[in-house]
Amino acid sequence: MRLLIVFLTLCMCVAPALAEGWTPMLSSHGYGPERLVAVDKDSQTLIMLERKSPLREVRRFPCTTGQSIGDKLVEGDLRTPEGVYFVGYKINRKLDWGLYGNLAYSLNYPNPIDRIKGKTGGGIWLHGRGKTFVPRDTRGCVALKVPDMRDVEQTIAYGMPVVIGKEVAWTSEPGDSAPVAEDLAEELKDWASDWQARSDEFFDHYNSALMTLSEGKDFKGFIDHKKNVFAAKPWIHVMVDNIRAVRGPDYWVTWFDQYYRTPGMVSTTGKRFYWQKDAEGDWRIVGREYVPASEDLTDKYLSIRAVEVERVIEAWRAAWLSMDADGYGKLYADRALQGSRRGATSIVDYKKTLWAKAAPAKVAVDDLKVSPHPRGLQVAFVQTFEDEAGYGDVGQKTMVLVPDGASWKIDNEQWRRVR
Repeated sequence: MRLLIVFLTLCMCVAPALAEGWTPMLSSHGYGPERLVAVDKDSQTLIMLERKSPLREVRRFPCTTGQSIGDKLVEGDLRTPEGVYFVGYKINRKLDWGLYGNLAYSLNYPNPIDRIKGKTGGGIWLHGRGKTFVPRDTRGCVALKVPDMRDVEQTIAYGMPVVIGKEVAWTSEPGDSAPVAEDLAEELKDWASDWQARSDEFFDHYNSALMTLSEGKDFKGFIDHKKNVFAAKPWIHVMVDNIRAVRGPDYWVTWFDQYYRTPGMVSTTGKRFYWQKDAEGDWRIVGREYVPASEDLTDKYLSIRAVEVERVIEAWRAAWLSMDADGYGKLYADRALQGSRRGATSIVDYKKTLWAKAAPAKVAVDDLKVSPHPRGLQVAFVQTFEDEAGYGDVGQKTMVLVPDGASWKIDNEQWRRVR
């Protein structure tokens, strides 16, 4: 019953907008995509735009859209949908030349917002048109003359946004979209942080009722699954990057690359989140789509973590040099292994016996390298040691560090003498 009420409320809210049509104003805010396609249904024009400080028009072509005026609602209504869509894969099969010019790309209609609103139909493409070209002549697709479609194909790529409206305008200014895009980027980073913390606040970023509508299944299953993962994993790392955002008729879309890492699993994927405000005015995720990542984030992840690791190693070096037993011991996991010694207490006790014989005079770390390890990160470096009694050595030190909240602890430490 609750989902039915939500659905009916949404339908009543969007009805006036559907009658008037959507007239987007695209702006040059910092989270905008580098390139996008805009389709102006009133003027039957397709415009290629790029954001090179600021947003600017690159090319425009005559296009033809649905035979019926207005936003698409149901299958067979001959309307072209209005909103934010994304270029999908090229249609790799023989196509009717007159209808498609033998060149077509899918669009992701219905998107999650369309499904929430109960819109039906599918097969909305961006394609060529081999037969005589006239305005408003498709069953809902966006079509161009064959030579123009070949030109567009040189620029479009999988995942490029396509903004379709009754009328489309753009500005070289950031406009009022800029603060909203910035807010959503921060919301996305908070979402990743709460996921990494395995916090119940992670689930507050979603509107469960609308997620159920957009995905066609009870969102409680997702929540239960995630809670089981949280309980089973000793740590989770989540990083988001390459965030982009575009405003839709009554929603926003963000898309980004996500790096996920936990013991036994590493993945980089792309995601799109569809956002709407709830009754309290807070942004909530109401739909999502999984797409290929635009970049492998492994190197960026290691670069960020390397800074954290360097701080740990410097604290370890300083504690050893100053004979700070408490500080030294806190850097080791409870069950850490150091050579033949097991446990932080045993490791500290051994160090104390050495300090009692001769205080350290030099502990140097050089040529530090950080790499992934199944349990966390592996750190390798050249260690130079001297004590006040005149003893010294140089060795290759290898450590395995495991996550510990926002920092790391040494779980395994091995040393091999070099000279």
